[in-house]
Amino acid sequence: MTQNKKLLRKYMLIFVLAVFGLLFTKQSVQAAERVVLKYSVLRESVSVEELSKLAKTGETSRSLKTYLKLANRKPEELRSLLNRNVDVDPVFLSKVLNSFAGGMVLNPIGEVIHTPSKRANKESLRGTLVTSALSDNNIRLIEIFENYPTEEIHVDGDRLVEVYQNIEGFLDGLPRLPF
Repeated sequence: MTQNKKLLRKYMLIFVLAVFGLLFTKQSVQAAERVVLKYSVLRESVSVEELSKLAKTGETSRSLKTYLKLANRKPEELRSLLNRNVDVDPVFLSKVLNSFAGGMVLNPIGEVIHTPSKRANKESLRGTLVTSALSDNNIRLIEIFENYPTEEIHVDGDRLVEVYQNIEGFLDGLPRLPF
């Protein structure tokens, strides 16, 4: 296959993924509205809007501030996690997540960030991660919350750092495989 054909094929795949991402994010009914955030034995339902505001401005709503204080967490710590980047090429990410190895990394992430019923975690996470990477070639936790395809997401706050370590370690450990 010539270099031009390979390049054309790559751009076609990027185009298809971009269209998928746009269609996926345009459906506001399908986007997450609430995050059930669990720290230890405490659980609190927080709006994605509140978390987005914390991520962007550092401002914390009164209820979120109270909850974090009860959980012995600092708003700055959560803000840092919400904004932490994992740089990744969306085409490469899509290919990897649709492989056997991708399924292996989605399982532990699905234990930390999951649907209320814990069904279709892999599919939800796969679509969310690719959609999040499409616009800027990186993934941030707040983007995962904003793009998640269910109204509500359940998150084990004590294990959020583990999610980043799983994603970063997985991507760093992979050679650029030809798919």
